[in-house]
Amino acid sequence: MSLPKLLALVAILLFSTIGIVAIFKGDSAPPVVSAPVQVPIEIELDQKIQTVVPALAAHPPVGLSDQGQLVASVDLPDANRIEELFDIKGSKLPIVETVTYKSRVSWQKGRPAWLSDYAGHYHTSRHFIARSLNGKPDYLKQELAEGDQFNVLRADKNFEFYLIVDTSRCHMWFYYIDLDANQKQLLKTYPVGLGRLDSSRTSGLLTPMGKYTLGSRVAIFKPTTMGIHAGEVVKLMSVFGTRWIPFEKEVGNCTLPAKGFGIHGTPWKYEEQGELIDDRGGLGKYESDGCIRLATPDMEELFAIIITKPTTIEIVRDFSESSLAGMDP
Repeated sequence: MSLPKLLALVAILLFSTIGIVAIFKGDSAPPVVSAPVQVPIEIELDQKIQTVVPALAAHPPVGLSDQGQLVASVDLPDANRIEELFDIKGSKLPIVETVTYKSRVSWQKGRPAWLSDYAGHYHTSRHFIARSLNGKPDYLKQELAEGDQFNVLRADKNFEFYLIVDTSRCHMWFYYIDLDANQKQLLKTYPVGLGRLDSSRTSGLLTPMGKYTLGSRVAIFKPTTMGIHAGEVVKLMSVFGTRWIPFEKEVGNCTLPAKGFGIHGTPWKYEEQGELIDDRGGLGKYESDGCIRLATPDMEELFAIIITKPTTIEIVRDFSESSLAGMDP
């Protein structure tokens, strides 16, 4: 037998032996494991494609939602207990009480007490009282008659409000914290719009990270309210919606100063028919100049509740990073 034929025969016998061994070993062979790959996620903003690197291994696995925001596949708290703040007949949260209107009260000397007097006395906004009084989200009708009942925030309860914004999910959690019991209570969750993506920022977007207090220089805008924005005279509702609450000061781990940032409603725009409407298209997306946007009904609701009490907002990449995450419910 020639050498080439001998080599060919040896090769055939060798491969046949390997095949037989593989058949008998079957399922006992270890599976082939692929190493995870960090694939960039594309998010569409203003007809442009921006590339976002998923969260690092320290964060939960991240995917892309139908609305275009980053979301992690973990269970998160959810609630809507807002009506328990305003309802005078049903179940009430422990931070509110129901009072009966009397025009003559001991704490108001010299003249009858009006709705604004009750608001000042109970450190509760006029908008909060109006919604409770009207039994619906109507913040403008503020008419009182002797014997009317409405809810106010309790002065004998030591509590504050707390907001958590998760930038990976474009979501906000609204809590109150009982400072004496060191317990938190989730009131509601809201979808929000956030700042445009910017890889040069520590946060990865124009919205800063960190913990801030909210300020008292709040504003209410009407369709006729004009102001200067980006060097131009504009209708402020077209930029900030109907309400504005500014950041006041930095508390901890802040990537930018508080000045210039705030929470406001979604912008309003004119339809082709000339009707002014609330444009909610930016919710769940990264389109603002850095402020946090809420739908108009949500912003007006939040505004009515928090503007008379100390409120902190904490902006984190993932909900689990919040300082409230480990606090007792």
